[in-house]
Amino acid sequence: MTSRPSGPQPRDGIHDIAEELQLAVGMLVRQVRASAAGGVSLSQMSVLKRLDRGGSATAADLARAEKIRPQSVIATVNSLRAEGYVTRTPHPTDGRQLLVSLTDRGRALVRERREAGHGRITELIAGRLTAEEQRLLAEAVPLLRRLAED
Repeated sequence: MTSRPSGPQPRDGIHDIAEELQLAVGMLVRQVRASAAGGVSLSQMSVLKRLDRGGSATAADLARAEKIRPQSVIATVNSLRAEGYVTRTPHPTDGRQLLVSLTDRGRALVRERREAGHGRITELIAGRLTAEEQRLLAEAVPLLRRLAED
């Protein structure tokens, strides 16, 4: 009698799809990142984008959302604050906490990076994919979004 390994097992071909998808997404991210260079790390940009989408937050809220330790978020916030991208203000109802908020400079950086990334992806789609491939990609986007959701 043989025992089966516990946990979900890859179905035929799914492991290969996952490997190819990870490679392709990584290559695309590197292309976009190269077009939007600007001296801000990925973790810093992630915090800036989260603040842009969700508004002010505490370090604890950011740590939970980013799935990292509060100490890591605090280091990231401190570096962003030193560059003038975020500010910290007292929490309105909990004097023990500080709210982290984007500055105008931080909002401008997020907008600039977003536009540069969108522009590069638009160029790649238009220049490398046929009309039919563009249609297939449009159909795949909701699937990719579902994979990325928590």
